[in-house]
Amino acid sequence: MTKLPDDSTLAQSGLSPTGSSGRILLLACGALAREILDLIKLNNWSHMDLTCLPAIFHIHPEKIAPAVRDAVAKHRDTYDDIFVVYADCGTGGQLQKTCDELDVQMVAGPHCYSFFEGNDRFAEISEDEFTAFYLTDFLVRQFDAFIIKPMGLDRHPELRDMYFGNYEKLVYQAQTNDPALTKKAQDCADRLGLDFERRFTGYGDMAKALKAL
Repeated sequence: MTKLPDDSTLAQSGLSPTGSSGRILLLACGALAREILDLIKLNNWSHMDLTCLPAIFHIHPEKIAPAVRDAVAKHRDTYDDIFVVYADCGTGGQLQKTCDELDVQMVAGPHCYSFFEGNDRFAEISEDEFTAFYLTDFLVRQFDAFIIKPMGLDRHPELRDMYFGNYEKLVYQAQTNDPALTKKAQDCADRLGLDFERRFTGYGDMAKALKAL
């Protein structure tokens, strides 16, 4: 049975690792689990398994590289290859350094907003969008848990303008065409006092990186 991760537990795709030739472990951020499982199912990538680290590392990037190192050590003997489905994600180059030391590959790019948009495209537009606040499908679903509560806005809503006063718009990078999520993303923009823009990015460069495996 396929199991999606909560914010703190390890999740797998439900495919039993056998250690047979060609098996690949995708070691990913929990915030990407739904999208990766969709890609595995869509492409019938039966040689791939998924293990996720806690999605809450999104706001604790200093924990990512050590957790990846531990997970690779735990699973290396079971798989022929391990691919890290993180970009730099605020680690300041530490994750890339760790992956190089462990001789494993990772997704290229500074963060998931970039590889969902497409790294080349994001590099082109980022200088004109430094006042944009980005949300993905996952962050729209988990807006209160990952944005409102960690910033204390549930207790002190008056802090909103201090945090977001320099932003102008919220950009929702949609991985799926879901009207309910779009409506919720619009509500998120309204709560932050920002203009709203929706872009359908699909899975972006993450899909290309996994397909290359």
